[in-house]
Amino acid sequence: MRDKLLANVHSFDTLGAVDGPGIRYIIFFQGCHLHCKYCHNRDAVENTTNTQYSVSDLVEKTLKYKSYFTASGGGVTISGGEPLLQQDFLIDFFKELKKQGISTAIDTSGMVPITEKLKELINLTDLFLLDIKCINDDICKDLTGMSNKLELEFARYLSSINKDVWIRQVLVPGYTDTEKDLLALKDFLGTLSNIKKIDILPYHDLGKYKWTNLGLPYLLENVRSATNEDVDRAKEILGIE
Repeated sequence: MRDKLLANVHSFDTLGAVDGPGIRYIIFFQGCHLHCKYCHNRDAVENTTNTQYSVSDLVEKTLKYKSYFTASGGGVTISGGEPLLQQDFLIDFFKELKKQGISTAIDTSGMVPITEKLKELINLTDLFLLDIKCINDDICKDLTGMSNKLELEFARYLSSINKDVWIRQVLVPGYTDTEKDLLALKDFLGTLSNIKKIDILPYHDLGKYKWTNLGLPYLLENVRSATNEDVDRAKEILGIE
């Protein structure tokens, strides 16, 4: 274990109920290379944290809650920020969690190149929560500042090795909710063989205050929150319950 490696950590959640099966111990990593206009963790984007942990530090913190989350069939989920920007640390951390019989999950955009290092991390990860930003590449670039090509390649790779994945789509009115794009998303997801769940996450502006606190303009100021009816419509188009 290379304890010289340090993770930039934003925060923790000891009672995660939606980021993987069972109760999850969620570690939010600091730093992200995307610029999502609807980001609800805007304070986790810049890698300016002074809070760093070694692998042994995080293992020690995690084990305090092991009996609690394993009893529910849960485990550890790494979120962010973008966790895949800290692959070296995660490889060592997940190796230690595996020794303890702890289930691992990563919440990610998948917008990183597939390398041998990433493949090693993928093999140590039980579940990926993959956020498909938008199947329409032009809209994806507008919303996040990046093309969707890497995340779609990431999704295909996970399917090729039959790695469990939950697909997530943030439903942003006027951006990711057109029938044409939802049908295109349905077609793409139909090519994947490893999907265990599809979540439609309604856009909201509850994280707006974080932008304000950072002195940043909120980029979706005039976009309404998605309603239950919006979500039901998207699910109907996608053919999911």
